[in-house]
Amino acid sequence: MWRGAAVRVLRSGGTGKPRAASGTATAELRRRLESELEDIRGAGTWKNERVITSRQGPHLRLAGGGAGILNFCANNYLGLSSHPEVIRAAVEALEKFGAGLSSVRFICGTQSIHKDLEEKIARFHQREDAILYASCFDANAGIFEALLTPEDAVLSDELNHASIIDGIRLCKANKYRYKHMDMQDLEAKLQDAQKHRLRLVATDGAFSMDGDIAPLREICQLAQKYDALVFIDECHATGFLGPNGRGTDELLGVMDKVTIINSTLGKALGGAAGGYTTGPKPLIDLLRQRSRPYLFSNSLPPAVVGCASKALDLLMESNAIAQSMAAKTQRFRSKMTAAGFTISGKDHPICPVMLGDARLAAVMAEDMLNRGIYVIGFSYPVVPKGKARIRVQISAVHSDEDIDRCVEAFTEVGQKHGALP
Repeated sequence: MWRGAAVRVLRSGGTGKPRAASGTATAELRRRLESELEDIRGAGTWKNERVITSRQGPHLRLAGGGAGILNFCANNYLGLSSHPEVIRAAVEALEKFGAGLSSVRFICGTQSIHKDLEEKIARFHQREDAILYASCFDANAGIFEALLTPEDAVLSDELNHASIIDGIRLCKANKYRYKHMDMQDLEAKLQDAQKHRLRLVATDGAFSMDGDIAPLREICQLAQKYDALVFIDECHATGFLGPNGRGTDELLGVMDKVTIINSTLGKALGGAAGGYTTGPKPLIDLLRQRSRPYLFSNSLPPAVVGCASKALDLLMESNAIAQSMAAKTQRFRSKMTAAGFTISGKDHPICPVMLGDARLAAVMAEDMLNRGIYVIGFSYPVVPKGKARIRVQISAVHSDEDIDRCVEAFTEVGQKHGALP
């Protein structure tokens, strides 16, 4: 203990306080950063982080005394983040396999539970194999560079998640961006891309900011017509879309036509962390050899693996949890529409309340919290300018009373700020 204290004192110059770097360059950097931060505040797009002092769930306790807060902004679609069996599985994995591996997978970071979870993911999606990542952001960052060459082409929906956009930027393939869910534009670009060796259409299955679902049937038809492959990011679909919660490809009946699926363990499947790619075994084998986020990141912690594995067990034992979302989603959407709000998307638990003005979205979200409803306003650069919104997310563990209370608060706040007649 005394050694740690001595090191802290030495690093702080003997005062015990943090020491800032000095010099002209540092001063200029600080000035520029503070100016940029002030611009963000002035534009009304500053993002505050509210501190939660309880478990994730439909009811939260916030730092500063906020208790009994209704939570409508988490990706905890199935309520499994606090499910007792999921928590118990995490504790058991922690006790049996330790806190972490201190290593990447190919050195000494692969445990039996990693292989078991990969097999379970592949079985759940009815694919040949799967590979785990620290996050789906990493999975998206790692696949395009490993798979595509300058001889190939990738065609991406313009509203794809930032991780897909960044992953595509890393690869050397020829890049096409088609208008959001516009099949005529996609077909025109597929025609132009015929000169390339391999063509990969990349899309979110469900779009996180808008709550709309990709037209996968039409995408797969075009892919078949122009001899292309289909990739989908299922972060906002895995676990609850489709009859058994397998995602948008199951929902739309094209499981045999989608080649590659990337998804997350950090939303519906336990809510901790982690992501994966599932698809043809040769592709998964290639990713183990060439995917940089996989090769250079520590293995998933055993507790996280235990959470996700139990979440998948629960889903594969019964589709009751996955099917519990539809009625609650419909209840919120129909009541909000009747109140006069515009709700983007269709039949998805992501329910964006469209407001347009960034400052209005931020002020209304703050007022909602004062009424005990935790929601977040989204504005540029997360969404396009002029498309600010409050994104509401329904969970299987919300009660009808929770949903009705949320709608009532929105109606009061919307009338107060002129968002409703």
